[in-house]
Amino acid sequence: MSKEIEGGPERSDTVLLRRHHDMGGLPAGAVDPYAPGAEHDYAPWEKRVDAILRLLADSKRRLITTDELRRGIEELGPGAYDGMSYYERWIASVTNNLLEKGVITVDELGRRMAEIAAAWPAGGGDKR
Repeated sequence: MSKEIEGGPERSDTVLLRRHHDMGGLPAGAVDPYAPGAEHDYAPWEKRVDAILRLLADSKRRLITTDELRRGIEELGPGAYDGMSYYERWIASVTNNLLEKGVITVDELGRRMAEIAAAWPAGGGDKR
């Protein structure tokens, strides 16, 4: 977290702690939704992440809420947050939430990841 000193007529010693992801009020320039690369076709894995979240959050399952997803994303460290894409942050948060709730175990996750790695070697593309 970074610190900012907030001055004001009543208090000049207030310290605001800002988490790494919190960029509100910082200079970032204009957002151009029409800039090259601003829009993209969603990769199949990104569509799957969206579908997984929708299924986990639906009225039948209610395994994750928007607030829990947001909390999980905000808890990512600066290196992870900056190094991940939008949907990578989503799936990291979903995974951590499911682990916290005991829906899946670390062992189950590790075994399944090993199975997938064996079936789809890096750079092998999407076989489904």
